Amino acid sequence: MRAVGATLGEVARYQLQNLCRTVGIDATEPVRLLGDVLSAANSRPLSQPPLWPSDVADDNTPVEFSVQFEDNGARHLRILAETIPAAPGPAANLQAARDLIDTLADRYELSLDRLRSVQDLFSSAEPQGKFSWWFSLIFTAEGAPKFKVYFNPEVCGAESAPHLVEEAFARLGLPEAYSTINKFALRRGELDRLTFFAVDLDHSPQSRVKLYISQHDARPTDAEFAASAVPCIDPALVRDLCSVLAPGTEVFSGRPLISSYSFVEGDQEKPSNYSLYLPIRDYVPNDAVARERVQQHLRMHHIDPTVVDEVIDAVTDRRLEDDAGLLAHVSLRLSPNRTGTTVYVSSEAYGGTPRQDR
Repeated sequence: MRAVGATLGEVARYQLQNLCRTVGIDATEPVRLLGDVLSAANSRPLSQPPLWPSDVADDNTPVEFSVQFEDNGARHLRILAETIPAAPGPAANLQAARDLIDTLADRYELSLDRLRSVQDLFSSAEPQGKFSWWFSLIFTAEGAPKFKVYFNPEVCGAESAPHLVEEAFARLGLPEAYSTINKFALRRGELDRLTFFAVDLDHSPQSRVKLYISQHDARPTDAEFAASAVPCIDPALVRDLCSVLAPGTEVFSGRPLISSYSFVEGDQEKPSNYSLYLPIRDYVPNDAVARERVQQHLRMHHIDPTVVDEVIDAVTDRRLEDDAGLLAHVSLRLSPNRTGTTVYVSSEAYGGTPRQDR
């Protein structure tokens, strides 16, 4: 795909325009927002190394794409991105993210009450960890884009993360939420790690507060138990996802499984949604095998499996047998009476997942 442009922005824009056609949405606003969120990295020549070693993607590309497929046939396009200023660094990156929030809030009339309630918890003069704030941009064929901000619970150090997350839930009117998650997904000491705390920035009663936990060396039964925190869903679907995408894997000893919980208006101690994110790139020999397994999963959920080919063709023309990492994650979202699957694809602007990382 490098032939389509000499800069990160040109390549990512080309991929995004293709994905917009795949999902059936106008590309004008997504392309504009992509440029906003990439900031100084947008014009960075691909002949030079990444402006900042972003952890969004394995090759330090500060953007990742995903397409969400609902079991009812609906599709949504998402961008995960880190804002990179001209002179990047932990503190500068955090400030750039805060500045972008202000810009987007004015343009889209964002709901910032919850963000303002907790932003001091996830800010620091000397941020620690691999990032401070990331952005998720969500697009559908109907309506304006939606936004989510991911905070790093370890921004003040790993030892502070539990307190920060518990306090953030309390400030947002969810004082029992952390206790529930602790019981179901934080049972294994240092193997279960607080990874992201996130808030939606829209005015809907379905606007979410989310917590993500990386479950290192987890078994499918650990994820299944984590899912059981949510009433009226079938946790066995989590085990099915693991068996289809990573058959024969008893312990996920590569990149970890990630469990997430969503709380919306009316929720208290019990979340209304659970999602499992499986880093399929670590459990396949190449993307051709990953494609086959993702298609098998989609068939099980009565989703047209050819959509995977549409997504792949939108972002790359390389042989899938040559490498793994294009298909980065697959997630299964479970809510009462509703499920959905999201396929995450890497831009691979800087070469994709390094072989030594697999």
